[in-house]
Amino acid sequence: MTANLTASARRLRIGLIANRGHQDAADSALVQLLRGAQAALHTLQPELIVVGRTLDAIISHGLLEYCPAHERFPYGREGGLMKLVSRVVDSDPARSVDAVIYLIDPVDPSSIFPEALALKRQCVIHGKPFLSTLAAAREWLELEAYARQAPVDISLNSSFEFAHEGIALIAHDAMKNRMLALAEKHFALLDQFAHRYATGTTGGLLNQLAQKIKGQEAGRDWVKPFLSGPLGGDAQIAELVLDKQIRRILFLEDPHVARQHEADIQLLERAARTVTGYSTVISDADGSDRWLSLLAQRAAHPRS
Repeated sequence: MTANLTASARRLRIGLIANRGHQDAADSALVQLLRGAQAALHTLQPELIVVGRTLDAIISHGLLEYCPAHERFPYGREGGLMKLVSRVVDSDPARSVDAVIYLIDPVDPSSIFPEALALKRQCVIHGKPFLSTLAAAREWLELEAYARQAPVDISLNSSFEFAHEGIALIAHDAMKNRMLALAEKHFALLDQFAHRYATGTTGGLLNQLAQKIKGQEAGRDWVKPFLSGPLGGDAQIAELVLDKQIRRILFLEDPHVARQHEADIQLLERAARTVTGYSTVISDADGSDRWLSLLAQRAAHPRS
């Protein structure tokens, strides 16, 4: 998640794109996002960098009032998505984006075009949120508005009742120490969840941490470990996502190494996108600390 504390003092710049299947219908994910998050958008007043046809859809639905500050990028076929990748890595704050909302239809082949994959990878590398589901985008906007003292969206309150929620905690080898540090810092929050799940070694390490904090018996099964990712653990977690038993996935990715089980990783992300209004995937390690902090604050101190 990002927008660090320095960024929170200025207007956020957010890249916005939706696959065609999430644009056209009156109840499409794009429409639900802009209408549902209008209070957060009013508070944040972000500048939206919108790729061609997505902006056309916003105009056709009469929703331009929700994004008065915007910049049109070319259509995807004309390089709009490629330009957005460039803005993710741009060091000029007047040009760069702080986050990307890319509402991905899991059956749209354009979501696995090189520019789409590069967009996510560069967001992870540069510590910027890549929000590919409706639920992730709604929650991120809600939390960023909350950080600016905005009233909460009470329609989202049930999703912050962690005693009824499941969360998955997944980390590549190079990111396992970061996951353990995050889990230790935010242990009180994670301990509120009804269920915690992890793949392979990460699950064992997290249970060792829980035993250190809660005691040998109380912490023994703090996390339910599945198989390692390459052996099918991602697929096991994906099934729980599809069954709406896991709402949030914290997946600390190492984008710098070749991954033989890339298909399994994409399967898990695709599962979340299949239930786009329910599930959230957070992949950037740099912003996860802020995300977890704001989750805890939003749950503990809801403001009506």
